[in-house]
Amino acid sequence: MRLINIGFGNMINASRLVAIVSPDSAPVKRLIQESRDRGTLINATQGRRTRAVIIMDSDHVILSYLQSETVANRLGGEVADPAWEDTEDA
Repeated sequence: MRLINIGFGNMINASRLVAIVSPDSAPVKRLIQESRDRGTLINATQGRRTRAVIIMDSDHVILSYLQSETVANRLGGEVADPAWEDTEDA
């Protein structure tokens, strides 16, 4: 079992991770609300702004204050398109 730090000492099991997505789109916001209603939302932001939404194979949705790229790098993978830039900060 490999654990990944998603911020503030919170860890997730890398083998259970399905996707890391940005929280900005309407479908992801809907997914977060539905998960909150079902009781499967885990907020690991410590009150900070959500910058990554992590979807697990157990239908849990985890909110992190780290950027998606940072979590992906900690996973050991690379961002699919290295030319991609985060337009959120622009």
